[in-house]
Amino acid sequence: MAKLVIQNQGMTGRACELHTDRTTIGRVEDNTFQIADPSVSSHHCEILLRGHDIFVRDLNSTNGSFINGNKVDEGSLKPGEMLRLGQVELKLEAEGAATTAPTAPAPVPLPAPAPAKKQVDATMLIPRGVSLEQLEQGGRPPGFDKNKSFSKKTNSVNRWFLIGGILVGILIVGLLIYALKLANPAK
Repeated sequence: MAKLVIQNQGMTGRACELHTDRTTIGRVEDNTFQIADPSVSSHHCEILLRGHDIFVRDLNSTNGSFINGNKVDEGSLKPGEMLRLGQVELKLEAEGAATTAPTAPAPVPLPAPAPAKKQVDATMLIPRGVSLEQLEQGGRPPGFDKNKSFSKKTNSVNRWFLIGGILVGILIVGLLIYALKLANPAK
């Protein structure tokens, strides 16, 4: 069985057995083989098994995928060859297979890539903001006062509620004064 073994110090010996048709490698947890290294993209590449052949397909990674030092978008990986993802080097080891001398990988046509994940962009575009000139001049931008959504609303219910509250307050103060006079009659 073929496996990729990390060669970098600190991660030496970490390996991923290639037992499925498609193995994804990247920095985030949803990959088949997670490599928590900042030079490895979140979804860096995929390893495809086609019979006895092993292919590498780069998934538009930031730092690229290299087979024996040659950058590849798609390429064949043979036992004993080195695969570099960013700054992480992996060696392909296979049981019972003779290792090959490093050679330049030949581009091999691969099946169509899996559909790309939809990127969610949380950025909201604002069609027009305030220009630097308007900020330097101060005041409100033209047309601000004519915008009805910012105009002052009048509500007669609120006005009557306020008047009623003031009258009730005056009545309570008057009753308190009357009660105090009854409690302390003038001598």
